[in-house]
Amino acid sequence: MSRMNSPENYSANRPGPAPLKLTVPAECAGLRLDQALSRLLPEYSRSRLAQWVRAGRATLDGRAVLPRQKVRGGEIIDIVPSPDPATLAQSAENIPLDIVYEDGALLVVNKPAGLVVHPGSGNWSGTLLNALLQHAPALANIPRAGIVHRLDQDTSGLLVVAKTLPAQTDLVRQLQARSVRREYLAVVHGRVARDGKIEVPIGRHPVKRTRMAALARGRHAVTHYEVIERYLNATLLRCRLETGRTHQIRVHLSSLGHPLIGDATYGKRNAALAFPRQALHAERLALLHPQTRRTMNWRVAPPADMRRLIASLRAQAVK
Repeated sequence: MSRMNSPENYSANRPGPAPLKLTVPAECAGLRLDQALSRLLPEYSRSRLAQWVRAGRATLDGRAVLPRQKVRGGEIIDIVPSPDPATLAQSAENIPLDIVYEDGALLVVNKPAGLVVHPGSGNWSGTLLNALLQHAPALANIPRAGIVHRLDQDTSGLLVVAKTLPAQTDLVRQLQARSVRREYLAVVHGRVARDGKIEVPIGRHPVKRTRMAALARGRHAVTHYEVIERYLNATLLRCRLETGRTHQIRVHLSSLGHPLIGDATYGKRNAALAFPRQALHAERLALLHPQTRRTMNWRVAPPADMRRLIASLRAQAVK
């Protein structure tokens, strides 16, 4: 099913697979329709075939049926296969990109909140990778379309992409050497007393496997933070990553007792300060250009929703 592009919907219209017309052989007489289809189309699982039937993607002699419908042999099955979602991962999609900088070696994107960076379970299309393949088709020849680091889906801001294999190798080495400077604006619950450094290992949550956690046996992780402004019950911080673990800032600030406003995973439930996503924005990025070896710096202001949040907190603080 095709969907229109919009800031909230990063899927693209694409033609579906070619329809198939099959004749039920006599040896399938008495079988359920999904059983007969699994014999006729062994490249697909029976559960997937049954799903297509229930979705109306298959008819038997022109009639909509259920997977349990028995066949007698000789019927005509018309079926429109639906592609495996994983096959969409490397497809180009016409998704708008806010490109801050681009040359022959790299490009820097200002990613909006809501856009997934890389395809994965539940998000096989409509990602930044799909958008990059549309913008620069040659990225199909580079692993992960040149993506060398990620931002969470609901985190906005700067992200660098390599356009050549040598540039990708160089940027990965810079990240490993911790010479890439990444700074974030974060709005957190509570009044943070002073600037500081969080050095707490991070690993996969032992029970909730989709989450990360501060764990003694986790990987080394360091976040520096600086107080920018204090409000009545919140603080605006600038955070600098020394390492780059999954959900690092979110986990570290939560471990500090000052989770991000709007963070449904690591934040406070039923908090008085509401925000529809984690209030986190990748504001600044600095690195050595892979070819020229000159230091490059970029900065982008936070998006409108975070600016409104900060303005609201300032207004409450002066009342």
